[in-house]
Amino acid sequence: MRFASLGSGSRGNATLISQGKTTLLVDCGFSARETEKRMQRAGFDAKDLSAILVTHEHADHINGVRVLARKYQLQVYATAGTAGCLSADLANLITEFSSHEVFNIGDIEACPFPVPHDAREPSQFVFNDGQHRLGLLTDVGMSTPIIEQALSGCDALLLEANHDIDLLDNSEYPDYLKYRVAGRHGHLNNVQSASLLEKIDTSRLQHIVAMHLSEKNNSPNIVMPLFAQALNCDQSWITIAQQDTGFDWRETTNS
Repeated sequence: MRFASLGSGSRGNATLISQGKTTLLVDCGFSARETEKRMQRAGFDAKDLSAILVTHEHADHINGVRVLARKYQLQVYATAGTAGCLSADLANLITEFSSHEVFNIGDIEACPFPVPHDAREPSQFVFNDGQHRLGLLTDVGMSTPIIEQALSGCDALLLEANHDIDLLDNSEYPDYLKYRVAGRHGHLNNVQSASLLEKIDTSRLQHIVAMHLSEKNNSPNIVMPLFAQALNCDQSWITIAQQDTGFDWRETTNS
């Protein structure tokens, strides 16, 4: 199973998951034109997409969904709560799923799970190709037993590390925004993310990527040591997803 990010952060998010003849786009937070440009940079053509999966309805995750889906007649998978927030003219392209039920799209099994975030019905995913499991967790305010169970035993993990607590506290953000970001329905801070890594089974982990870093309230130089300590690995093994470039294709392999 291959995976790549087209960009990750508050200005837009999009992730490609590919196995066999199936390639999924998880979220499309950039304009359709920008998404296509970033796909081309990754050596992929939007016409070869199999479907779009939407985690929740915030603009940095759905900005280009409507145009891209209509242009290529792509099915858009979303929970009922999220689907209700999408454009009405997508109705014939929307497939609703329960965040408690596994479903298949081509060669990929999608295992959604509910998460605490300030959206209508947000979900995140573990993707399974029959041999390897890829976990994706961003836009979540705190860990839960459901999250920890879902992400245990993954071969690759894309994990939010949104902010450093002190940088956020001392930032120019207004108080209401600080409370939102740091709240139980906001975003994981670095310490929370590292703590999650220590709680789950990471014995199969081949790839770890820190996602959705705040450009103002975080730094790779803070995230990497914390993740490396939690995983007892070298910092060079930690990948950081960039807002402007995401990260290039990675692949899970048989050991």
